[in-house]
Amino acid sequence: AGLCSAVCVEVPSETEAVQGTDMKLLCISCMKREEVTASTVVEWFYRPEGGKDEPIYEYRKTNHEFPSRFSGRIQWNGSKDMQDVSITVLNVTLNDSGIYTCNITREFEFEIHRPLFTSSRLIHLTVVEEAGEDFTSVISEIMMYILLVFLTLWLLIEMVYCYRKVSKAEEAAQENATDYLAIPSENKENCAVPVEE
Repeated sequence: AGLCSAVCVEVPSETEAVQGTDMKLLCISCMKREEVTASTVVEWFYRPEGGKDEPIYEYRKTNHEFPSRFSGRIQWNGSKDMQDVSITVLNVTLNDSGIYTCNITREFEFEIHRPLFTSSRLIHLTVVEEAGEDFTSVISEIMMYILLVFLTLWLLIEMVYCYRKVSKAEEAAQENATDYLAIPSENKENCAVPVEE
C-alpha cells in the first residue's frame, strides 16, 4: 500500500465474495494536495473468463450504469474528493466471477496547462458458494485449545500437589498419634504435669 497523503492509502480490494452477499470492489487513487483541483472520470469494466471487457458503470459528473448482467445491482461507493471511486455489486452470483477493471482519468486544472493523468486497477474476483474459514480464526481456535489443555494440565498438577501435601500431613498426624499410643502407660503418667497443692 502506497501512502499518498495523510488520509489516503491505496489499499488492494478483496478478491473473494460469497454468493448472495454484497461485494465492495475497492478502487482508490490518491492525489497529492496540490492536485486536488481536478475533474475525474471513472469507468468500470467487467470481463468474464475467456471473454472481452464490457462497460458496466461510469462516473462523469453523474453516475451512469450500463445495461449488463449487473443492471440494478451496482451501487456507487465513491468519496466526495474522488480519491475513493469504489463500487458495490449487490447480491453477487457465481456468474459474477471474473476480472473487474477500474479506469480513472483526471484532468488537473492548473493555470498554464491542464494535464491528464490516467490509472487502472484490476480486481480478479472469485465468487464462492460458502465462506471458507478465515486463517486468523483457525489460528485463534488452535491457540484456544492449546490454552485449555495447558490450564487442564496445570489444574491436575495442582490437585496432585495438594493431594500429596494433605496425605503427608495426615500421615504425620497418624505417626504422632501412633507414637503417643506406643508410650507405656507409666511413662504417660510421668509425662503428666505435676499439680502443686
